[in-house]
Amino acid sequence: MTRPNHSNRFNEAVELLMTHGFDEMGKSLEMLFNTAMLLERERYLGAAPYERTEEREGYANGFKPKTVRTRLGALALSVPQTRDSQFYPKSLEKGLRSERALKLSLAEMYVQGVSTRKVAKITEELCGFEVTSQEVSRCAQQLDEELQAWRTRPLGCFPYVFLDARYEKVRQGGHVLSAAVLIAVGVDEQGIRHLLGVSVKLSEHEVHWRDFLKSLQGRGLHGILLFISDAHAGLKAALKTVFPSVPWQRCQFHLQQNAQSYVPRQEWKTEVARDIRYIFTASTLAEAQRLLRLCIDRWQEKAPQLALWMEENIPEGLSVFQFPEEYRKRLRTSNVVERVNKEIKRRTRVACIFPNEASCLRLVTAIVLEISDDWSTGKRYLRLFDS
Repeated sequence: MTRPNHSNRFNEAVELLMTHGFDEMGKSLEMLFNTAMLLERERYLGAAPYERTEEREGYANGFKPKTVRTRLGALALSVPQTRDSQFYPKSLEKGLRSERALKLSLAEMYVQGVSTRKVAKITEELCGFEVTSQEVSRCAQQLDEELQAWRTRPLGCFPYVFLDARYEKVRQGGHVLSAAVLIAVGVDEQGIRHLLGVSVKLSEHEVHWRDFLKSLQGRGLHGILLFISDAHAGLKAALKTVFPSVPWQRCQFHLQQNAQSYVPRQEWKTEVARDIRYIFTASTLAEAQRLLRLCIDRWQEKAPQLALWMEENIPEGLSVFQFPEEYRKRLRTSNVVERVNKEIKRRTRVACIFPNEASCLRLVTAIVLEISDDWSTGKRYLRLFDS
């Protein structure tokens, strides 16, 4: 079989530009990217599709759809796959990297109050093309509009929602304060993770969590079967107000950590951690409750404060037993949000202290939007029985 004529695809992309100009630039880029990725796979395999040659080093294995957001709009790409699963197009990797670098460099420069002229110089170095200071200002405005559109986009049915907060330093009225970055992650009916929203407030007080939850609700969030979070007092109160009928699962990882502060002797810590682990890994709710009662009785005399703490707090970590055993490993902790927080921390170090809440929100939103895009085309977080 003859090798595919990639020049035809190139000519089609050029013809599209000649006929429609800027109106079809996104479509033209889409065609060029898909062609470049096909060529790259052929070079990786040492052969075109169906071609018999001694130089062949593997076989193609179809395509994986991927939507990439760019300044020209969303590109619907078909990423070539190989049977050994080791291939990933460098052309796509470079394209994403420069696009992300542009958006995040703009965000990072603006949070530091850098002039648009200096931002233009950095953008040119990162992306390889000249941008005027006027163009940078326009791109910054577009970025803010894009981020706002993402934060207010309609939501839908998300059976499982994880909530957490981290803190960033923000200037306000001549003082440096700790601002809470509130984050919501949802798992949809297909088991795919999505970052649902982000907000920056000056505390984790109930009123701020309540406003954040109401904003998610107002955007159409529904069908929630379980909330998972740590025991923030403001968050717990807000959940009771906004979603009073939805069960809440306290993060078991944080419960284990909290328990250690009630253990009076160092040599008992490992033993206590083991006892709590047995409770959390029980096969049924009844068995977990039985083990909890035994554990409380066991530590009642040696560590009465620990026993009291267990009685009052451990039951908050058992809501997950209402769900199939196959789901529990993913639903019993808020680790999925903790990983998001670590990435935010890594990327916000450059800012050190944000000049205001708005600048903090801009950069954090840009980061979580990228994470959400990666998740949407990645593996399922949870394999639901009906999906």
